[in-house]
Amino acid sequence: MSETIATAIASGHPLVTEAAASILLAGGNAFDAVAAAGFASAVVEPALTSLGGGGFLLAVPQGQKATLYDFFVDTPGKGGMNPEKKPHFFPVTVEFPGCSQVFNIGPGSAAVPGNLKGLVDIQAKLGRLSLSRVLQPAIKYAKDGTKLNHHQAYFLSLLEPIMLFHDYGKKIFLKNGRFIKEGDLFKNPKLASFLERLATDPERTLHSFYMGEIAENIVSDMEKQGGLLTREDLSNYQIIERQPLSIGFEGYTLLTNPPPSFGGFYIAMAIEIISRCLKEGTNFGSYGHLSTLALSMKEVENYRKASSSKLKWPERQWFENGVRNVTHLSSRGTTHISICDKEGNLASMTTSNGEGSGYFAPGTGIMLNNMMGEDDLHPEGFHSSPPGLRVASMMSPSVLMEGKRARLVLGSGGSKRIRSAITQVVINTCFLRMNLKEAICSPRIHLEDGTLQVEPGFKHDVIKRLGSLFDINQWGQIDVYFGGVHGVNPYGFEAQGDPRRGGAALVLNKKEV
Repeated sequence: MSETIATAIASGHPLVTEAAASILLAGGNAFDAVAAAGFASAVVEPALTSLGGGGFLLAVPQGQKATLYDFFVDTPGKGGMNPEKKPHFFPVTVEFPGCSQVFNIGPGSAAVPGNLKGLVDIQAKLGRLSLSRVLQPAIKYAKDGTKLNHHQAYFLSLLEPIMLFHDYGKKIFLKNGRFIKEGDLFKNPKLASFLERLATDPERTLHSFYMGEIAENIVSDMEKQGGLLTREDLSNYQIIERQPLSIGFEGYTLLTNPPPSFGGFYIAMAIEIISRCLKEGTNFGSYGHLSTLALSMKEVENYRKASSSKLKWPERQWFENGVRNVTHLSSRGTTHISICDKEGNLASMTTSNGEGSGYFAPGTGIMLNNMMGEDDLHPEGFHSSPPGLRVASMMSPSVLMEGKRARLVLGSGGSKRIRSAITQVVINTCFLRMNLKEAICSPRIHLEDGTLQVEPGFKHDVIKRLGSLFDINQWGQIDVYFGGVHGVNPYGFEAQGDPRRGGAALVLNKKEV
């Protein structure tokens, strides 16, 4: 019996998956493919990511140790002349079908972007194809345009005031005086031109964005429009390599994003609790399953609110208190790409533009992020951190190992729901023995501000019983609110995109027996 590993991709958009597949079929490896997918997603998922945002790649080259590449954003303001400067920064409310969430936008919400440098530098280090070849799908999408699908139209509609904040936003998101909708052709000609320059002369174009002409134009705008980004911010930006956070349980090991980011930390906490408290043979959707899951969320949230921003795993004092409490009680704009190739290389990458600041870098078609305006990234208050610090994040690109084999490559978008979405998929896989499609597509819950948000699909009597522990908000449909987990199972030859976010998955080879 011979054995192969899947060549598989899962992402948030069919064209992103197609871009990655084209690179793999052209002889590229998983890291070439994930870079191509990252550039493509910046074109076709404009509500979720941008080259002006930030992200993380968990890379596991075959036969080598895993590395977490942190190219998330830095706090701005290094070398600024006026530390008392008040940024142009104001709130907008995003109305989900079941609740609302407030975000802040404007030039003053933009942190130092890392996606562009991250994709270029990591592909050069880990990939084998030319950057020019890797950029071909994204250039085509930006130049020729792509039809806006249902999910992208919905995401954009939630963020309409942000997309129309800037004159260039009005140019690309308005069609005949109305906001773009499903079926419309979406083009970003300035982004296409920028990507063509990047493909022709990567070093010069990257230098221009972070140190040269483009950087000067960004800084000039920031000085005039109330932004905080400086020349020093852009020129000093660096990718950071970290050792992934590793948590072992029940014969599995989860590799995920380590501190100072907190998403992976909270996932690890939840899994520690659940692995100790979930009884063997528990059925999905039962009271034992949902109460354990919800109460673990409560303990993690209590810890999050009570702790400092300095996280260090393991937190044994927390763990002892957390398990005792649970046992007593009964036991945002972001996208993700998961890829494995036939050689066994694994790439799990999550990128985000937040909801976007509304500001476009001159001449690039690139909207900068609003990471300084997301409350979950700044628990101690907006603009309270000094300049030049790497902002912590909920994003948690992950790889689940079963022994020495990769069982899942996964991650999620969804702001505060990232940690609960990934935790539930891992629990569904490891404890409830679901296949990948079941693990991702099954209904989810999420606890926030004391209210248990519940997707449809659970039994009424179980939800009613949970009402004795929590306020319940029952949703009428599955929704983007509950995250978007896109994952692949290398040895199971499974790939699954999350239907909540229009996920698209593909396995390029068949299993040999």
